[in-house]
Formats: sequence, structure tokens, C-alpha cells
Amino acid sequence: MSEIPIDDVARLPAPGDNVAIATRRLEAGTILRAEGETFQLTHTVMEGHRFAVRPIDRGAELLSWTLPFGVALTDIRCGEYVSNAGMLEALGGRPLDFELPAAPNFEDRITRYELDEATFAGAPPLERYAEPPLFRGFDRGIRGVGTRNHVVIMGTSSRTAAFARIVAQRLENLPAAGGFDGVVAVAHTEGGGAEIPNNRELLLRTLAGFAVHPNVGALLCVDYGSEAVSNTVLEGYLRREDYPIDELPHRFLSIEGGFDRHLAEAEGQARQWAQQLQAESRVELPASHLKLALQCGGSDAFSGVSGNPLAAWVARELIRCGGAANLAETDELIGAEPYVLDRVRDAETARRFLQMVERFKERVSWHGASAEGNPSGGNKYRGLYNIVLKSIGAAMKRHPEVPLDGCLEYGQQIPESGYWFMDSPGNDLESIAGQVASGCNIIYFVTGNGSITNFPFVPTVKIVTTSQRFELLAEDMDVNAGAYQDGTSMDEMGRQLFARTLAVAAGERTRGEAAGHSQVSIWRDWPQADAAALDRLLATSTPAGAPLTIRTESAPAVSIDAITTPTGVALDRIGLVLPTSLCSGQIARLAAQRLNHRGLEGELGLSRFSALVHTEGCGVSGGPNEDTYTRTLIGYLTHPSVALALLLEHGCEKTHNDYMRARLLDAGVDAERFGFASVQLDGGIERVLDQIEGWFRKQSADMTGPQTTGTDAGGLRLGLLAGGVVPERAARSLARLTSWIVGAGGTVVVPEGAGLAANPAFAAALDISPGLAPSLAHGEYARPGFHVMEAPTGHWTESVSGLGATGIGILLAYAGEHPLQGHPMIPMLQVTGDRGVAAAYADDLDAVVDADEGVGGQQLLDLLVETASQRLRPRLWDQGNTDFQITRGLLGVSM
Repeated sequence: MSEIPIDDVARLPAPGDNVAIATRRLEAGTILRAEGETFQLTHTVMEGHRFAVRPIDRGAELLSWTLPFGVALTDIRCGEYVSNAGMLEALGGRPLDFELPAAPNFEDRITRYELDEATFAGAPPLERYAEPPLFRGFDRGIRGVGTRNHVVIMGTSSRTAAFARIVAQRLENLPAAGGFDGVVAVAHTEGGGAEIPNNRELLLRTLAGFAVHPNVGALLCVDYGSEAVSNTVLEGYLRREDYPIDELPHRFLSIEGGFDRHLAEAEGQARQWAQQLQAESRVELPASHLKLALQCGGSDAFSGVSGNPLAAWVARELIRCGGAANLAETDELIGAEPYVLDRVRDAETARRFLQMVERFKERVSWHGASAEGNPSGGNKYRGLYNIVLKSIGAAMKRHPEVPLDGCLEYGQQIPESGYWFMDSPGNDLESIAGQVASGCNIIYFVTGNGSITNFPFVPTVKIVTTSQRFELLAEDMDVNAGAYQDGTSMDEMGRQLFARTLAVAAGERTRGEAAGHSQVSIWRDWPQADAAALDRLLATSTPAGAPLTIRTESAPAVSIDAITTPTGVALDRIGLVLPTSLCSGQIARLAAQRLNHRGLEGELGLSRFSALVHTEGCGVSGGPNEDTYTRTLIGYLTHPSVALALLLEHGCEKTHNDYMRARLLDAGVDAERFGFASVQLDGGIERVLDQIEGWFRKQSADMTGPQTTGTDAGGLRLGLLAGGVVPERAARSLARLTSWIVGAGGTVVVPEGAGLAANPAFAAALDISPGLAPSLAHGEYARPGFHVMEAPTGHWTESVSGLGATGIGILLAYAGEHPLQGHPMIPMLQVTGDRGVAAAYADDLDAVVDADEGVGGQQLLDLLVETASQRLRPRLWDQGNTDFQITRGLLGVSM
């Protein structure tokens, strides 16, 4: 076998390193030459993975970028595949055609960084250019300069997320003309509960930053008014903290009546603003007005070699022009402190950075997790074995010549030109939201695997780290940083990207903007404020799943039109596109919309296609939270109403397709029943959409039309819940309904908490104690009978989503204050017994419950029968006021 020069097949990030990164797959037995010596590879080494190029003694440090990322467990010879336990575990869950090392040869070890203030010397600022280049932007005065000009519809809390989306969808074809770039929604998961969340200050700061962002030409904030974070609270914060909200057209709208009427009102307001924005023009302005968000996601071993250094090169130039750059993702800098703090403006900034890192670690520890556990399965698969390797690569977004000028809280406004660190989780979407709130008007997203995420009103430039991955995803990516590995100089690539950045700032559309999808996720609330409850929560056992004994009654005779399935009866027949993580959610939505638009549901005998878009599966701690997550996904895959289902991975998340195959096997479910597709591995958005459609079309040969059958009340599987106070008479009507359905052999599931499960009248009517301990884990399939399901957070949408995974076919919600969001896949009826609520929301409610419990129970049963038989569609469900969110429980925390 001939010798291969190591530079042809591998990279040493720095000359002093003792391990190299393979730039392509290298087979076992390959002979390499380095520094005049030859050696042979002991194992097949994957692209992006590391092997030793110098002997490493047991106990010695392994080095990349001359920084230690582990300690040798044995003597490591030249040519050995270096591996730790985490990498071997991650790869062990993938289908590989070669043999992995039998045991790890190094272990992770992070040396705590200590700031030596006695020898500390502050770094001088970069020299600025006298005449920075110009670009054409929107001059907003004290708000800064916009690179885009959008009308933004912002759901102030999670309760109005669907409202914001619907308004934006109604206006998505409004032509972008003149100075107008379109209507977009900001829909998120936070602030919708009755209790003040732990992240309240952070949430308000983020929403305030969104509100006055220079890319926002006009703003509509929407709430119901009873949320913990409402329009009143937000407006008070904006004025108290001196955000210049009066410098832009804006309005605070509360839904105090018909949902559709308010949609029309919001649509009319947005159209009016759009006409105003069309008359606005870009003007020439210096590049000093640009603020660059530096972000990476779906990282690989080359992120620190090509993509991040390229982003850093342009950030340096931008700062020389008087602009600013923002580095974030606190937990993805752990272990890289020696590099991050190599050049710092002053000791106070260095101290502040270290304090933020320690604060982040402490918050994560309250939830039984470690911040060092950040790397996802996709990171490890692509060569980032541990947090130190990931962090060192991420830190390369700071150019060696650029000093760190200051540290910001999440969403805090960038005060001046320079290079700024912002505290945030490594969760890409949550981190980006904070950077946008800080004032960043352009985003660099460096990705090794090919992340496709976009923000609604700030352009995202996607920078891919290798040429091979860029070629695979060329239709969705903007810049090929892999050209550096191919021989193009960093200076040449930097000049090209700087010029392109000015063009994007002046209005040139990025690939993501052309694709037309985006999403927002703000740093999610952390359930624990300290470690006091940790031991108790870790010791909590999972409910056994057995139904609870209640008082039952014979149900009135009813007949329901149902559908025969291999496991019984169902109320619907749905095709499901299920994203395995947050990053594939928007593509799953596009896939379901496309399939419905093309009429494929009719060919397959389905009622429709549905996608369940959420924010989980990556960028969050594991443990009990991960168990709940996988249980919930499996609950939907095996739901009685789901006739066909396909899992869609992004490709680099922890909960990828192979992970889900393994979890399905653990649950005793045949994975061959389902389709699998990958945004990244199938070649990008358009190709994976074709792949998804192709899989569903192939199933038509084995599909027959729905076989209908009749069933009685025992065929109902009901999710029952309440928002607000349920008066005694209404509670008794709901209890009577429950006793009928369970008595007939059906299923009723209520979430634990302050709703019906704790209602004394409801409990007394069923002869149970109020506040019973849950009998059913969150998202667990419910056997026939009555159940109380775990609902640890009290978040309405999380409770609704958990109920859906138990296999219920219909939802009934009592509206004590106002109607709330339903479920995108399962119809939800909304009723009330409150005359004031009934009068205010007459157009949205499906019934007003009669005061007599017998009459009220019959009234509700008739309503369920008509809906279950698909002769009645719930009003708000029909209008699209739905949302979906998987819970993190009480121990899930952003990372």
C-alpha cells in the first residue's frame, strides 16, 4: 500500500497538536506520512474524526488548537483512532459498516480556568477604518439601521402564537414592493401561564428588543390580557426601561371577543402598515451600523477549521468599520476559556464572562444535568466528541486579533461598536432570539451538517464548513467555507463574504429567505430556581398506568360513526409527518401543506395530512425529560387515528432517526411501519419534500379505503381539561359525562393540576379525592377507564399535546376565562357555563353548558357524538387556532 502525505487527507488545526482531523473517510490499514515518519491507521476513521499523529503517553493531554480536550487512558500510538466513551456510545447507535475501537483510549477532563489578575493586561481596541464602506439600509434614528423592513405580528405570549401565525399566513402573498419586505409572525412558547415564570425578566427584555428592532417597520402585539406576560406588562417594561417604542408604528391588541373578528382587524391593520412601508426607501449608510450575530449549529469538526474562522474574519473587518459582532452560546465555550480570554478589553470583562459561565453551570445543575453534556449525537457523529472540542471550535468565531469588549445579558442591547459576548444556551434558536433582541441586524449561521434554520425578520447567511456538504445542500446554503480546505486562502474568502454581507444588508435575499420558512424560540423557562427540589424530583416514580376507580353510570344510547382499525376503532384517519426535533419542524409543516395541496390524502383514503411542529429534541438536557419526549413521539406515531406516519429528522440532532428506531424497538413497536426522511442526508428541503411525497405515494398500493362502523359512548377516547375556574354545576355536568363514557367502556383522561383534577365538585361527583396523584405518565397510552395524566408545568399547550399522545381522539375544554388554542391533529371542542364568557366569545365557543347537570351532560355528549362522527367541526379548530408543544417537565433545561 502506498504512503499518503497527511496533508492530503487530514488537518492539524495548529502545529503543536498531537491529533489530526480526517478530511475524508480513511480505511483501516491506510499508511500516512507526517513529519518524515510513516504510520498505519489501526481502524477506519470517519470524516471529521481524529487520530493520533504523535505518540501520546498514558496520562498525557490530547491537543487540538494546542488546547487540551482529554487525557489518554492508555499509551496511544501514531495512527490510533482517538475515542472517548461518549463518541463510542453515539456511534454505537448508528448503522456502521466498519468496526469501532473496543474501548475508549481517552477520557474527558476539563481544567477549571483561573484568571490571573496579577499578570492580566488589557488588550487595545482594533484600529478603525477612517472611511468604512457603504450599504443601503433603513435609517431608524435612535433605533439603528434596518437591513429589512417588515410588519411584525407578535404573540406576546404562547397563548396568541397561533393568532400571529394565522395573520402572517393570510398575508404571505402580499407583494414585497418598494421598501416593504413582508408580514411575518413572532410566535413563541413562553409567558402564557397564570404564574410568573422564572424567565420573566429575560422574556420581557427579549420581546422589548424585538419590538424596537430596526428591521421592524411596524409592530402589532397580541394578547388575551390575563397572561403572566401580557401587553400591559410588556408596554410597561418598554417604557420603564426606555425602549424607543414610540419611534415606530405600533399597536397593542387584546382579543376580547370573536377570534375571527380580531383576525380581520389585525389583517386590516397590517395591510395599512404595509402600504406605508412600501413608500419607504433605503439610503446609503456606513457599515458601522451593522451588528452581526455569530452563531453555529449542527457543528462538526471543521466548524473551527473553516466556517467559524471565516465568520471571525468578517467580524474583525466589520468592527474595524465601526460595527459590532455578538458571540453567544455560553455552554459551548466551556473548556475554551483560555482562547476566549486571550484578548480582553479589561479584567472586569474577563471576570464577568467567567461569572456567566459559572452561573449557567449552576442553573443547569439545579435540574440534575451538567452543562458539559451539551454535544448532540449529531455533533459526536461528525467528530465533536465532547464539550471541549465543540467549544474550542466555537470559540474560533473570535479572530485572534479581536479583543472581547464586554459581556451582555441575554437580549441586552449592544451599547457600542466592538466584539460582545451574550449569555445564552447552546440551543441555536433560543440563542439567536437573544442576539436579535440585542440589536443584531444580520446573522451568520455556521453549520457543519447543514442546519436550515431562519429567523423571521433578520436575514440569516448560512456558512457550510465542507465542500461535500455544501454540494449536497447547495440549494439551501449560502457560503461554502469548505473552499478553505480545498486551497482558497482565508483572506480571499473573507473579502468575498464581506462583500456579500453588504449586499445582503442592502436587500439581497438569502437562501433561507427565499425558502420562506422561519421560527422563533426564546430561552425557555427553567422550572427550578434552586436545587432544593432536585432529590425529590429525581426520586419520583413513573405512574403505573392503571385506570382509577370512579363512580360510573349507564350512558344514554348514542351512535357514533367510527373507523375500523387493526387495533379497534378510531375517529379519524390521518397521515402524520412527525419532526424528530425543532430543526426539522418547519420542513415537516411544509411537507404536510404540500401533500394536502396536491390532494394525496384523497388518494390514500385519509382525511388530511398533519405535522406536529415543536421546539424540542435538541438543545435541551436529557434524563427524565428525554424519556417524556420519546414517549410522546411514540404516542403520536402509534395513535389510533394515524394511519400512516413518517419521521423527519434534521440530521444532526440527538433524537435523530436512528435514535428513534432504537426507542421504537425498546417500546416493542415495529419501526418498519413508518417512513424515515432526513433534511440533511436527503439533500435539502426540496429533495426531502420529494422524498416524503414519494414514500406516502408508495403506500397507496397497500392502502384500502376507510371501513366505517358504528360504536356507542364506549368508543370515545376523550381528553378533558379546563382553563380558568369551573363552577360547581358545570363541573358536575363534566363529571356526569365522564361517568357515562367510562361506564360504557370508553376512556377519559384529565391532566393533573388546577383544572378539573383538583375541582372538588368534579371529584365528589365521581367519588374520588380532588388532587389525586397521576395514574398516567405524560404522553403515555391510556387504557380504557379514567386517568389523571402528569402535567408538571401547567402549560396549556403542553397539557393538550400530552393528552393527544395518550391516544385520545377528541378533546373537550371548559373555557373559564376565554377560549384557548386547540390541537393541530385532534379536534377540540370549547364550552363554557359562564354567561359573561359566553357573551364575549359567542362566535368562538361550541356550546354554553346548561346549568342542570343532567341536561348539561347530555348536551356535551351529543356535541361529542356529532364531532366524533365528523358531522361537526369545532369553531376555533376549524379556524386554525391550534398549537403544539412537548413538555420538558420539571427537570428539562436549555443547553
